[in-house]
Amino acid sequence: MFAALDRQRHLSLNQKKLIFAGSFGLILEFLDYFLIGFVLTFLAKPWHLTFGTSSVILLASGVGSMLGATFFGWLADRIGRRKVFISTIALFSASTGALIFTPESVTYGWIYLSFFRFLIGFGAGGLYCVDLPLIQEFVPTSKRGSISGLVTAAVPIGFLLGSVMVAFLAPSIGWRGLMAVCVGLSLITLAARAWIPESPRWLLHNGRADDARKSIAWALQVDAASLPAVTEDVKARQPKFSELFHYPKSVALSWISNLGMQTGYYGLTLWSPTLLVQLLGVPPTQAAFYMIFVTAAALLGRIAFSLLSEVIGRRRAGILCTVGATVMLVVAALFGGALAASFVAFLAVLMLAYFFGEGGFAIVGPYSAEVWPMRLRATGMGASYGFGGIGKIIGPMGLALIVGTSTSSGPAASGVSFENAFFYFAAWYGLACLAFIIFGIETKGRSIEAIESEIESRPSKVELAASSSART
Repeated sequence: MFAALDRQRHLSLNQKKLIFAGSFGLILEFLDYFLIGFVLTFLAKPWHLTFGTSSVILLASGVGSMLGATFFGWLADRIGRRKVFISTIALFSASTGALIFTPESVTYGWIYLSFFRFLIGFGAGGLYCVDLPLIQEFVPTSKRGSISGLVTAAVPIGFLLGSVMVAFLAPSIGWRGLMAVCVGLSLITLAARAWIPESPRWLLHNGRADDARKSIAWALQVDAASLPAVTEDVKARQPKFSELFHYPKSVALSWISNLGMQTGYYGLTLWSPTLLVQLLGVPPTQAAFYMIFVTAAALLGRIAFSLLSEVIGRRRAGILCTVGATVMLVVAALFGGALAASFVAFLAVLMLAYFFGEGGFAIVGPYSAEVWPMRLRATGMGASYGFGGIGKIIGPMGLALIVGTSTSSGPAASGVSFENAFFYFAAWYGLACLAFIIFGIETKGRSIEAIESEIESRPSKVELAASSSART
């Protein structure tokens, strides 16, 4: 059955619809991340928000995302991709809708906002960690890396869409109106996901061979009877979270690479406008304009490395993008002052840093699902993405501690050392690079089943301990 899927040269209309539904869901997730910063500009004065309460609101979705990725990843391996695929966007939509009714209360409004921001993050984290495994399990091996990488390109598109909405819709409909628009878009995504069947590989793994056959037939848009039948009796085996640690190499690779990438990315993204203002001496509005070019470079990076992963392989592409980001950030740290004299040169270095850094997410996301056995694919990806989510906190906050900002007013605080900042971000990308070099395996051109066979053939930590004990 899967050989028939792998012989595909062109995707069917159903597969394209699946890819669109997954991509659009990610656009909505990161659109919401962008909009909350805008919402706070409306609420900061009337609600008398301090830096502390503002931080709670901003970090709530990040904490929720960490927990949601871990929980929903595990759940997707237990009850199926499709159910979680639908439930995550339903939770995301309902929580976004609840923000429309945020009470105008100085005392309780920020608590209400933080709670539902947490739920949005909880659903969004699960959304990301089930989207990629499901899409990967429906496409040919030869296209798995490029397609799943291109799906992650929805992230910067979400930021760009948010910019357009703020610029053209916010003046007339306000921030509550923007939330209503997001709910409408979420409902469209929910409707698009309702008709997508369960993953054929999950079905087969759970002893439902006939349903798996129908699911592949849906993807290929052929009669199920034309596909080979599976005669072997496959017994379902419910995954346990603790089983992840039977595969220490997969844990090290996916957890460390996610931590390094997310810490470097979220820290750099939050602090870049401030660094531009201080280093180049431009006003904030002009820095925001320059960030449009930086974001465009980031989008190109995602697309380029998605395609490159099928040419040179995931491991090499992962090493290339993290080395590139590290080198560009080190160059910015060592020669930032000199480059600032030639504004175009400095902006070019920053654009290249984003090109490589964002490009890495087209590798690390899909790769984090590929390096696990079938029964643990979503669990492993969810756990690694959730662990990496620590970077959403230590990225921006860690830099503040290291450089010793002189005020507590937030990312725009004065006294930021751009040399230390760029070295700090470079170190995290360097850590991700080491994970690819030391623990990486190549998954390009190999079926999910072939990769699983290699992973399962490795001696586990438990087996190594037992062997050592026996020799003793």
